[in-house]
Amino acid sequence: MPHPRFQSLISRMAEEISKTEVGSSSARAKTKSLWPSILRWIPTSTDHIIAAEKRLLSIIKTPYVQEQVNIGSAPPKSKVRWFRSASDEPRFINTVTFDAKDDSPTLVMVHGYAASQGFFFRNFDALASRFKIIAIDQLGWGGSSRPDFTCKSTEETEAWFIDSFEAWRRAKNLSNFILLGHSFGGYVAAKYALKHPEHVRHLILVGPAGFTPESDGSSMRIARFQSTWKGAIIRHLWESNFTPQKIIRGVGPWGPDLVRRYTSARFGSYSTGEVLTEEETRLLTDYAYHTIAAKASGELCLKHIFAFGALARSPLLNSASDWKVPTTFIYGFDDWMNYQGAEEARKDMKVPCEIIRVPRGGHFVFIDNPNGFHSAMLYACRRFLSPDPDKESLPEGLTSL
Repeated sequence: MPHPRFQSLISRMAEEISKTEVGSSSARAKTKSLWPSILRWIPTSTDHIIAAEKRLLSIIKTPYVQEQVNIGSAPPKSKVRWFRSASDEPRFINTVTFDAKDDSPTLVMVHGYAASQGFFFRNFDALASRFKIIAIDQLGWGGSSRPDFTCKSTEETEAWFIDSFEAWRRAKNLSNFILLGHSFGGYVAAKYALKHPEHVRHLILVGPAGFTPESDGSSMRIARFQSTWKGAIIRHLWESNFTPQKIIRGVGPWGPDLVRRYTSARFGSYSTGEVLTEEETRLLTDYAYHTIAAKASGELCLKHIFAFGALARSPLLNSASDWKVPTTFIYGFDDWMNYQGAEEARKDMKVPCEIIRVPRGGHFVFIDNPNGFHSAMLYACRRFLSPDPDKESLPEGLTSL
């Protein structure tokens, strides 16, 4: 006889799945499992991701369009399929575009590691009043295609994200846009702007990863930790590409409850700013579970981009003198990403650079303190929004370094 808690969990799963079964407009619907979802060990699918996204974004008041943008089967001007893929089928980037005034500047938003575009759900309404917002799921994440990840080096891994983003930009015929990236998405956005600066008007990096080099002074502390048995185990898991998502998949039908505990803690009792409502927590948990538990793809980039201890193998700090796009860094006061890396980079930059810190916010400052984040965004983009940007003063509560 199954444990009562297990029976209750299965019942809840069945109830949720019966509410969310929808037909997918994506060409990838052909891959839908023939088995009823309730009988699968991991209760998710691409259809579930898109349905969970739709439920989460239902609380947004601004009308939007969701589409799967075809980026082809290979990077632009290349005969190589997405890194030795056995398939020549086209790949898709899941994209949401919000209604805006015709003269609004375009803001493209790129999510971080283990996230997807829906994590910006608290920002879309406020920002769409001033920008044309386009948010994407990077290749291998969220509702986008999830090709087998076969990259073998840092260079190949960077190209996976940069080239797929460029293929998406071409398909959308975009240029002259503001590019925002959060965390690992900030790393990708910065690397993209270094390679294709002609398309980016302004770069906004929110708690960006990748500024701390592998040779940083903290490496000695990490080396000491590695000498312990705990450190040796964790390093082995890191080098084996053992990701947190594998845990969620491994526990199967208990995964949603595990994700719920994380989101309730991270964005609930331990949040430093505006705590999520009960409805927001429920919708974000549902969405996060389906995006995390789906097929492993982009998540496997981790060990190629960062050495053990999250130290960048190809740090952005080394490229600071090559920066060609004006840049704004935004950090929450309690962000575990160190803003001092941005300060060091600014010393070598030959373009305008600002560093703004937002109170009552951690690494997900746009969720923790959305109002403070929106103020920082409007100030960062004042030369695109204000008739007299030089007279704009830093909003109260924010700190400029």
